[in-house]
Amino acid sequence: MSGTVVVGLDVGGTSTRAAALSLEGERLGTGRAAGGNPTSHGAERAAAELLAALRAALAGVDPARVRAGTIGLAGAGRLLADPRGREAFDRAWHDAGLRCPYTVHGDALVAYASGTSAPDGTVLIAGTGAIAAQVRDLRQDRTADGHGWLLGDAGSGFWLGREAVRRLLADLDRARPPGGLAARVLTELTGSPEVAARPRTTAEAVVQAVTRRPPVELARLAPLVVAAAHEGEPTGVDLIAEAAALLAESVSRIRPAGASDPVVLGGGLLTGDTPLADAVRAQLTRRWPDAPLHTAGDGAAAAAWLAARDLPEVTDPAALHARLVPPTR
Repeated sequence: MSGTVVVGLDVGGTSTRAAALSLEGERLGTGRAAGGNPTSHGAERAAAELLAALRAALAGVDPARVRAGTIGLAGAGRLLADPRGREAFDRAWHDAGLRCPYTVHGDALVAYASGTSAPDGTVLIAGTGAIAAQVRDLRQDRTADGHGWLLGDAGSGFWLGREAVRRLLADLDRARPPGGLAARVLTELTGSPEVAARPRTTAEAVVQAVTRRPPVELARLAPLVVAAAHEGEPTGVDLIAEAAALLAESVSRIRPAGASDPVVLGGGLLTGDTPLADAVRAQLTRRWPDAPLHTAGDGAAAAAWLAARDLPEVTDPAALHARLVPPTR
């Protein structure tokens, strides 16, 4: 076992993280590159970022020692169904000096595994988008939402940003001066908190500022909502409560009432000390009081653990998880 190395990658839209670990839990190397999601960036660019992260992680490691690897990314099914995309990833793997096989899993499964080694449970992710997934025998089973900004992602960063703009526009329609959160949103979008003598003029400027950008950029307003809620601003508090209820409802579509297996919370809005994380935890505890709640952690290490589980020398996957995946707080 002492010579065996496993590699894991957590591939996102904005960053790609890689880790090389021994089965004793020693972190032999890490790498980071720009976003490597083939759906967002195209297969060739995504593969180039994958290779950059792999080379950094393997800088001090003989690639021949690597016995298995896992790549976790959103839209894994699309990659597996695209021969050209899979060929680009295969080439990057080979160019990094790796000759072992690798598996591809969805980012939801990797997020789940970064929070617990339990074979069955649920993961809820809220960042720019939002998705809930049921895990069975460490395989992603049913999912809820994750349908993208146009049709779903209820409670996500996009949803928070869009709803904040809607509240601002409603105030302008009623010729009300924008309140705390609305004034922040107005300033972010137009450069000034001031409302024109004719509020409709300001409303049109807000709409133009939003529609000139890609729709998903509304998620950049989510931190304003989080900050407002943290300060007790009424609209921010209301939006966070609504988002938490929507996220819990997504979980309820796939998670049976009374279930006691764990729930892992992932994504930028549900990790760390955020009002939405607190509100979601309260919602989940009320609905599933016997379920342990965990926070997602190091996705690259979790991907490496998923790769290592199938090696013949691994007889206690839970103990291996404790060695490979740093505990979350």
